[in-house]
Amino acid sequence: MGTTYGQFCPVAKAMELLDERWTMLLVRELVLGSEHFNDLRRGLPRMSPSLLSKRLHQLVRAGVVDKVVDGKDVRYVLTPAGQELRPVVEAVGTWGARWIGELGDVDLDPKLLLWDMHRNVDHAAVPRGRTVVHFRFPELRGPAGRWWLVIMPPEEVDVCDTDPGHDVDVVVTSSLRDLTDVWRGARSWADALRAERVSFDGPATVRRDVPRWFPPSGFALVEHADGLVAL
Repeated sequence: MGTTYGQFCPVAKAMELLDERWTMLLVRELVLGSEHFNDLRRGLPRMSPSLLSKRLHQLVRAGVVDKVVDGKDVRYVLTPAGQELRPVVEAVGTWGARWIGELGDVDLDPKLLLWDMHRNVDHAAVPRGRTVVHFRFPELRGPAGRWWLVIMPPEEVDVCDTDPGHDVDVVVTSSLRDLTDVWRGARSWADALRAERVSFDGPATVRRDVPRWFPPSGFALVEHADGLVAL
């Protein structure tokens, strides 16, 4: 651990571990079910691999995470101590969703958005068999503006930044900010469609069902406060 506050208070002692840069976001990814190094990297795309390795080592040493090795398969799993951080992560996220205002441009990331969407698909609402959703962000140049989710039974979803080569069932076109606003609960699918902030291109039956595939979840359900905290 880095900072030592020199206080016996349990809050101070906990923060000596948890307020290291990226640590709580790494715990968030572990709470959300990511266990492999590459999956953790995809949820934290701006964190360097070396720093991720360092933070994982610190959490293992602190007894928050277990490193489970099975041949070449290496997983990072929360211990009972780590699982007790779930309500902490949820409380911080709820506070942020309720009180923090609009996102800046630097906060928008198509890779992170699609990664979050991929793990919140309602598989019961998606048609049987393989379903391919192509996302287009016209304002982003090159590969950053084109993404695919390949949804397969029973509960597998792949995030692709290159064309997976399958027939596309529906194309979702939006600005990155507008789709992020829908996903974080600042705007509903219905409102975004009416305002032509989001469009679906595909068979009518598919277009109708797309919002059911990606229902609001987690922090998107938090009611926003009127007086927001300025950062």
